[in-house]
Amino acid sequence: MRRAAALAAAALVSSTASGAPDVLKGEQVYARCMACHALAFDRVGPRHCGLIGRRAGSVPGFDYSAAMKRSKIVWDEKTLDRFLAGPLKMVPGSTMTYDGISDRRERADLIAYLKQAGQTAECTKR
Repeated sequence: MRRAAALAAAALVSSTASGAPDVLKGEQVYARCMACHALAFDRVGPRHCGLIGRRAGSVPGFDYSAAMKRSKIVWDEKTLDRFLAGPLKMVPGSTMTYDGISDRRERADLIAYLKQAGQTAECTKR
């Protein structure tokens, strides 16, 4: 019995260490975003519900920078990762003032959270 418990614990540790993004850690990273963003409504920055698959600069009624409107970016894991690493490098002229998230793991966790959050009742009821 102890051996089975030890093996189960080892499997859990190895799956966490394997590199799979952690949604709960992503939610903690998202707390930094909440100074300007929310999931279900616009703040200083646009809402994040429906972000995955959405064209950048396309939330109706939100006043985007001309640079973001012209960017032609469609948000997916790859484009979000690049943008989050250096928003002003990817979209020069953007009004996003956050310098970015240098840690690749934190970006992956945040993207996993945004993907999951986009499927919550808060987002799907809209």
